[in-house]
Amino acid sequence: MIRGRRPRSSRGAALLAVVPCLLALAGCTRAVDGAPTAGSPSSLPASAAELGGLVVPEVASGLPRLPDGELDPPAGAKDVADVAAYADDPARELEVLGDYGYRFGWERFWGEGPTTMTGVFVDQFETRAGAGAYAADLARNDAEHYGAVLDEEPLDLPGGCRMLSVDEPAPDGRLTGPAVLVWCGAGVFSVGVTAVAGSVEDAEDEVRAVLAEQLDRLPPR
Repeated sequence: MIRGRRPRSSRGAALLAVVPCLLALAGCTRAVDGAPTAGSPSSLPASAAELGGLVVPEVASGLPRLPDGELDPPAGAKDVADVAAYADDPARELEVLGDYGYRFGWERFWGEGPTTMTGVFVDQFETRAGAGAYAADLARNDAEHYGAVLDEEPLDLPGGCRMLSVDEPAPDGRLTGPAVLVWCGAGVFSVGVTAVAGSVEDAEDEVRAVLAEQLDRLPPR
């Protein structure tokens, strides 16, 4: 049962883990060899590894993919404890995620310099209601965190998607440039795409293109 307690983590903020990598590790900007193979489109993933095979292997901007293991915390497969660790109170967050029916997730990042980054977050839940509520609540959390206006019905995006834009990041904030974040409930999946680019327009173009491809890769739900 979903008790209406909002998650206190910001999955979009996980994108910021790539900043130290891009600044300090040249190896982080190398492209990752090999492309994930999508599983059967007619069946739901039974594990985080299977879900990872459905995550987009590249992004519209052509940015190089960042190796999962060279980020801190690592990207890739996520279980409920991993996601709870993004919150200030992981123990409470575990309870909240349990209310949503969280099962597992996958994160993937691309970047080239600290002001040009893209992140994709795909999470699977026990029910459509849980996935939709989680996506909606994360979008509201991010809007509050960044002081941005949340668009609850963004033009030309599927129902259940919410978008926010940050034109001028706060000087003492953690965003490194203009950014756009979108969260969608898509059946039993929550899908998030975050982009930091040279302008909000470029970031939105990236987010829309990547989101469309990611939604197309998910099985019927």
